Amino acid sequence: MVSKTDDIPASVPNCNPVDLADEAGDGAQDSKETSKTHLKDSCGCGHSADTAMVNGDGAHERTEEEDSKQDGNSEADGGDESNEQEVIVIQDTGFNVKIQAPGTEPFDLQVSPQEMVQEIHQVLMDREDTCHRTCFSLQLDGNVLDNFAELKSIEGLQEGSLLKVVEEPYTVREARIHVRHIRDLLKSLDPSDSYNGVDCNSLSFLSIFTDGDLGDSDKRKKKGNELEQIDCTPPEHILPGSKDRPLVPLQPPNKDWKPMQCLKVLTMSGWNPPPGNRKMHGDLMYLCMVTVEERHVSVTASTRGFYLNQSTTYTFNPKPANPSFLSHSLVELLSQISPAFKKNFTALQKKRVQRHPFERIATPFQVYSWTAPQVDHAMDCVRAEDAYTSRLGYEEHIPGQTRDWNEELQTTRELPRKNLPERLLRERAIFKVHSDFAAAATRGAMAVIDGNVMAINPGEETRMQMFIWNNIFFSLGFDVRDHYRELGGDAAAHVAPTNDLNGVRAYGAVDVEGLYTLGTVVVDYRGYRVTAQSIIPGILEREQEQSVIYGSIDFGKTVVSHSKYLELLEKTSRPLKVQRHNVLNEKSESVELCSSVECKGIIGNDGRHYILDLLRTFPPDLNFLPVDGEELSPESRRQGFPRQHRHRLACLRQELIEAFVEHRYLLFMKMAALQLMQQKANREAKANIPAITETAEAPSESSADTTQTRTTASDSPSATEASTDSNASAASQAATAGEENSSRPATNGLVEPAATLNGERKSPLEGKELEESIPGLAQAKELAETLVAEDGSCIDPKSREVVLNACKAVGSISNTSFDIRFNPDIFSPGVRFPDDSADDIQKQKQLLKDAAAFLVSCQIPSLVKDCLDHSALPMDGASLTEALRQRGINIRYLGTVLEFVDKTPAKAQLEHFYRIGISELITRCAKHIFKTYLQAVELSALSAAVSHFLNCFLSSFPDAVAHLPPDELVSRRKSRKRRNRVPGGGDNTAWASLTPNELWKNIASEAKSYYHFTIQCESVDQVVEKYGFQKTTLLREISLKTGIQILIKEYNFDSRHKPAFTEEDILNIFPVVKHVNPKASDAFHFFQSGQAKVQQGFLKEGCELINEALNLFNNVYGAMHVEICACLRLLARLNYIMGDHAEALSNQQKAVLMSERVLGIEHPNTIQEYMHLSLYCFANGQLSTALKLLYRARYLMLLVSGEDHPEMALLDSNIGLVLHGVMEYDLSLRFLENALTINTKYHGPRSLKVALSHHLVARVYESKAEFRSALQHEKEGYTIYKNQMGETHEKTKESSEFLKYLTQQAVALQRTMNEIYKNGSNASITPLKFTAPSMASVLEQLNIINGIIFIPLSQKDLENLKAEVQRRQQLQELGKLEEPTEDRPLELEDKIPID
Repeated sequence: MVSKTDDIPASVPNCNPVDLADEAGDGAQDSKETSKTHLKDSCGCGHSADTAMVNGDGAHERTEEEDSKQDGNSEADGGDESNEQEVIVIQDTGFNVKIQAPGTEPFDLQVSPQEMVQEIHQVLMDREDTCHRTCFSLQLDGNVLDNFAELKSIEGLQEGSLLKVVEEPYTVREARIHVRHIRDLLKSLDPSDSYNGVDCNSLSFLSIFTDGDLGDSDKRKKKGNELEQIDCTPPEHILPGSKDRPLVPLQPPNKDWKPMQCLKVLTMSGWNPPPGNRKMHGDLMYLCMVTVEERHVSVTASTRGFYLNQSTTYTFNPKPANPSFLSHSLVELLSQISPAFKKNFTALQKKRVQRHPFERIATPFQVYSWTAPQVDHAMDCVRAEDAYTSRLGYEEHIPGQTRDWNEELQTTRELPRKNLPERLLRERAIFKVHSDFAAAATRGAMAVIDGNVMAINPGEETRMQMFIWNNIFFSLGFDVRDHYRELGGDAAAHVAPTNDLNGVRAYGAVDVEGLYTLGTVVVDYRGYRVTAQSIIPGILEREQEQSVIYGSIDFGKTVVSHSKYLELLEKTSRPLKVQRHNVLNEKSESVELCSSVECKGIIGNDGRHYILDLLRTFPPDLNFLPVDGEELSPESRRQGFPRQHRHRLACLRQELIEAFVEHRYLLFMKMAALQLMQQKANREAKANIPAITETAEAPSESSADTTQTRTTASDSPSATEASTDSNASAASQAATAGEENSSRPATNGLVEPAATLNGERKSPLEGKELEESIPGLAQAKELAETLVAEDGSCIDPKSREVVLNACKAVGSISNTSFDIRFNPDIFSPGVRFPDDSADDIQKQKQLLKDAAAFLVSCQIPSLVKDCLDHSALPMDGASLTEALRQRGINIRYLGTVLEFVDKTPAKAQLEHFYRIGISELITRCAKHIFKTYLQAVELSALSAAVSHFLNCFLSSFPDAVAHLPPDELVSRRKSRKRRNRVPGGGDNTAWASLTPNELWKNIASEAKSYYHFTIQCESVDQVVEKYGFQKTTLLREISLKTGIQILIKEYNFDSRHKPAFTEEDILNIFPVVKHVNPKASDAFHFFQSGQAKVQQGFLKEGCELINEALNLFNNVYGAMHVEICACLRLLARLNYIMGDHAEALSNQQKAVLMSERVLGIEHPNTIQEYMHLSLYCFANGQLSTALKLLYRARYLMLLVSGEDHPEMALLDSNIGLVLHGVMEYDLSLRFLENALTINTKYHGPRSLKVALSHHLVARVYESKAEFRSALQHEKEGYTIYKNQMGETHEKTKESSEFLKYLTQQAVALQRTMNEIYKNGSNASITPLKFTAPSMASVLEQLNIINGIIFIPLSQKDLENLKAEVQRRQQLQELGKLEEPTEDRPLELEDKIPID
């Protein structure tokens, strides 16, 4: 069913799902009312192409598919039929049971046979009328039901059965759970947990803008039509051109959060635990309470319930008071003794239940807010207890005390995965354990840095200490014992954990049975980097030398290997593109490895084969690794590579390796195909034999040095996307090959069309054109495919030679098929290779140089091209980073990317990209400096130090002086003597001497040394001036990167008289956490096939598949997850296109709530979700809500990236259209004209977007009866349409019709004016037609600008369209239409037919 927060299957040892009471807290379960009735929708969720990336592991989803492609579609084919039946298994029909609780009417509850009895418990603990019970059993005909039994296994349970809720006696544990649950209920509307970033709570503000739920539009309709009631004026700071960027509206006050006080104090009493004689009377524990009426009471929790005793603060008298008010629940007791409690608690529960479930379900990973209001610190016994018992994985709740993380992580991996239900169970268990592990590791890492954990080697200096807490091993990111001395010391030690994490992620995605990795989380906190890992059983008892049976512990001086490891790693070598190779050990013997030498294999005491230290899973990046005597390829050299980097661990990203191999594969197919064609041509012409051999060999010579020929393709300034580039380069090679040896013009003719392709043409269908222009190439390709597919044994020698040549040319490791792998040990210091593999090593070196060149010459230009045609639209630092990583570009290339943009002719259209890039570069440099700055600060001065740093970074105040904290604890008299000595003494105040000037100098030198980029600025104001930044944006970026939380208020950055920040403004420092995101693979495949169906125009089938994906996602992730958010967005869009506006609204509302909760309230994704929601609100007639949502989106957009951004044009067009619809013409024009300006800047004055903008402005002028301005704009639009589309296109015709109409109106108006001038007041005036826009016409324009186009199609058109779609797909199968579809957000463009 829906959001199970307690997804641990009972089969996993040591992790009984009994920790429910806490894990789930109160809101964990969708108030089952909603969830049960809309079984599908309460989960309503999914994952769209663009968020494959949100998690930063875009590549890994792809890798799985590619493997299956390479293994000959192993699963894909067999899996399909089974999927159909398996899905049916999951959707067993639900049934209703009656539930009778003491003191309430029986009610019906819909349940499903798969649920456990325990889930009904959860529902009851969440329902308004039964939420105060925790200690009860469910009975059917007098038999107690087992909590962990599935409903379908219970005899006699059927439609209409009556389940009785029976109160059970308390135990100490149950009493604690009860107090905790009551505390949670009392806190349920309190946002402080979200601000403090605890228990996976996070903020959401949507309900403030929608006034509650969006579904009840009937009540609204009446208001909607009386337009006068809508107040459309946006706040001043949202209007176009406003320079004011206030912070406070980021978190608007929520009236629901005004605390309704039910109880002043609830704490554990100091009389705990009960003495022996009272224990034997059934006393479990004592509580102290102060009611709102100021009555102090002492309560005994006993086995029979709660009652008042006669103790006071200082005297112990456990006898029951008179009356004792014995009650089974605390709520019943308090309701009897405090009228205020009774009234407020009821009101509170009403509000709690009305909130949308998505506002209160816990998120899978903690989201931190970088701003917060001043929250009162309230007394809270549960929180206090948690802090001190350190809640080691909930000792009280789990048998066996602390959790054995390693055992849990590995056991879940071993679960069976033969069919869909098994895989779902397995993935759900993996995901659950991972999110629990990440939370525990984060708490542990903070405890380590805060000094709450004892080191296991306390004698050594602090940098070298290691810690164990809660069965997790923690180490600091410093170079201990000169381990990384050769590789860059501390810089290498800092980057090694993240490289290792990427390795763990990659091996985890390949998921080979029998090969185990460690749970790994990397936490950056207070300037330190902490690596948290699960512990291999037995590793602490042995020395490392004894346990490592594969790999090397000294970077390749001594190396050992092991046959079982080779066999396991062999299975990962193809998907991860790692080549098996030999290295020499200290005795100069050859040792075979299938990974880098650092990768160590250890067999744990549990008999499992673990691999660790995966920091070199991917090959080195030669652009940042200067090697003596090695020359890089010309493309790299031209860009100034190789460059010195801080450490020698710079690796290529997995995404780059994938892209490079795909690029080479296309090259390979084209070469083989062209050679085969030449052979064929030569045979047909009965040419003499030598010519054939020549044809076969020439390509291998002409392209032995592939890089040479590739430059021709990628130098052209318009170097197109990677895919097109690859076509181009392949063609250029083929062309050279052809021309060199073509003795007959015929052959030359054949290859000529390819020669024109040298990177000049941008069509994404390049492959297709190549196809059509060269007769027979398609057959040749098919032939080439068959050659490649075979193992090369049964083919005639000539064809084999063709494959051999193509293999040689692209650097394949096999001679009979395409297979590119990298040797990760090349250029590792200290690694030696046997002499007999010299050729091989040479090839590998060349391959690495080619890959490095490919990054610079293909990937960076392709990123810039995508930004130019707006298929990539970064809005802030995080989305820019995402865009780079998606294409396999490491962040250390940021300077190179910015230089490339600077040299691009179309630089003006990339201004937004350039600005975001520079701001990212500056804040990253500041982060590097901040890291070392913080390490020197002692805890008592932390807030002062952080505020001082922010002042130096952002405040215009020239001599920011650090406010050294006055020592709160020194008496007056002594303080005079100590004036000159700062508390903490020693060097702990070095931070205080930082000046703004010095900080900006450091930032500039850091930018130069790390990113090789020059920033000529000495102060923040110069930077703001030069690059057009906003200081609030810089503040947001640095806070998110370093985990600072600041007080939400208006900061005066520009005052030259006092600094912007004081120490009171720094509220907290949060950890920045990196971890693996386990994936729901089946759900993702459903989602993708759903998307594919939608793109082919089969909306209904697509919708069903996506709903199915939604159910599966819910099954694996619970109710909250980024991928679910994307799924919901797509569903809403489909609902909308298919005309179901209400359903679209409901799904999109969930998508917005989820995006706010999981990604953050001002994340670029959230902004876009707000825009979609406003469109559906408008379509539903909720105009004022639509406007509020758009204003919110615009405010967030201004805060995150400022006004100058292509996406702002879309937002402003939306706002302008809605305002036009409610007849606010002047306001509407301000927004539409701004949109026109931005569109003209970013899409060029001749773009169709600009034409549409002109038309929209003209329509508003027409409504205002300013026909001259309207004509002027419509003419502009008409000219663009005519030039771009031609006279006959319908758009051009529409525009010319509108022009005629405007001209008539203008003439009529002029006549009337003349008439008035001539005849004065007795003129006879014909009434003019002023058109108020109809809602339908406004909605139509809204759909168009948001890329939703409904095309009325005839049946014949539909047939043609489907045929065209199928033809394209076949082409795609052949690998011609290789567009990078993964990266494109799914926009339902004009391709979609609506019957």
